[in-house]
Amino acid sequence: MTVRQLRLVVHASDYEGALAFFRDSLGMPQAEAFSGPGGAEVTILDAGRATLELCNDAQIDYIDEVEVGSRVAPHFRVALEVDDCEAATAAALEGGAMPVAPPTLTPWQSLNARFDAPGEVHLTLFQGD
Repeated sequence: MTVRQLRLVVHASDYEGALAFFRDSLGMPQAEAFSGPGGAEVTILDAGRATLELCNDAQIDYIDEVEVGSRVAPHFRVALEVDDCEAATAAALEGGAMPVAPPTLTPWQSLNARFDAPGEVHLTLFQGD
């Protein structure tokens, strides 16, 4: 067996707001969209390469300490790699994300910013080296 795709499914009560944020503000291209009975809607956005990052409790504590200063992440956190963390931060804020921590240079040499984004998504935007 081979896993071919990681798809994170987000239940967004404010579907239009979450779609506008991730598609329009952050620039994630729309790959597919479907409508169903009773007003059902789904849009699949292209997030580039996907990975599954598994961390133990100590690593989660360490990441939050470095990026935010204290433990804030819920069970799941979405991290999106961007070309320019400062510009993506501005776009995220303009798109309605609530800031948690500004762009911070991490010991692993990435610039990371933290948000509570539309769709109740705890979000990291990161710029690698």
